[in-house]
Amino acid sequence: MKTYKAYLIDLDGTLYRGSQVIEGAVEFINGLNKYEIPHLYVTNNSTKSPEDVVEKLASIGIEARPSEVVTSAMATADYISSEKPNASVYMIGDTGLRSALMSAGLNLKDDIEVDFVVVGLDENINYEKLTKATLAVQRGATFISTNKDPSIPKEQGFLPGNGSLTSVVTVSSKTEPIFIGKPETPIMQKALDLLQLEKSEVAMIGDLYDTDIMSGINIGIDTVHVQTGVTSKEEVLSKDIPPTVSIENLSVLLKEIEKGQ
Repeated sequence: MKTYKAYLIDLDGTLYRGSQVIEGAVEFINGLNKYEIPHLYVTNNSTKSPEDVVEKLASIGIEARPSEVVTSAMATADYISSEKPNASVYMIGDTGLRSALMSAGLNLKDDIEVDFVVVGLDENINYEKLTKATLAVQRGATFISTNKDPSIPKEQGFLPGNGSLTSVVTVSSKTEPIFIGKPETPIMQKALDLLQLEKSEVAMIGDLYDTDIMSGINIGIDTVHVQTGVTSKEEVLSKDIPPTVSIENLSVLLKEIEKGQ
């Protein structure tokens, strides 16, 4: 199995499930840190800041730095800033998205006369927020969604994800959004820009075919599927475009990396 100069790594289903660390995850990250192999944690979760992600990883015994985290909120802020610096934005979302947009110098407004509408996961969503977003899009605001995940895994089961919230505005405004998170390319391009390596030198690691593996395929890098989350080995290998490799868990990859040291 090929090893790489750097890795982009999914979180839920790859390193942990809820509050439970996945077998081999801590040892794998410790190995990357030990051998000074660059890696970034790439997540569609727009509700958390990089500091929040680092805190979550610390709670399961993984040492990380905020500079190693790329969220869909960060990629969304970068995308809007590149399109129109200092743009006005109506936002549906949580603190992670708000912080990213403000840090990028964007002007958040509780108004329907804005340049952009951004929809991120908001567990306090209500009719008024959806109404303002819909009206703003109808008035010409560019419609952005942090990610299209239809559901998110919680202790109770699979709950409505940001893709479900976004669909309300999509249907009501008759406008399709620009999606930023996995499996789309903006979030992956931000991560690759940070690494400053050739695509052939980087691999995406994840458990979910439709987001993690497809994000690597769409941006043109190799993919490592781990059989520790949602998508089974049998399912990924039956896809028209399968992952570069499917492994039982991250311990398998760590052994290969250690062979090359």
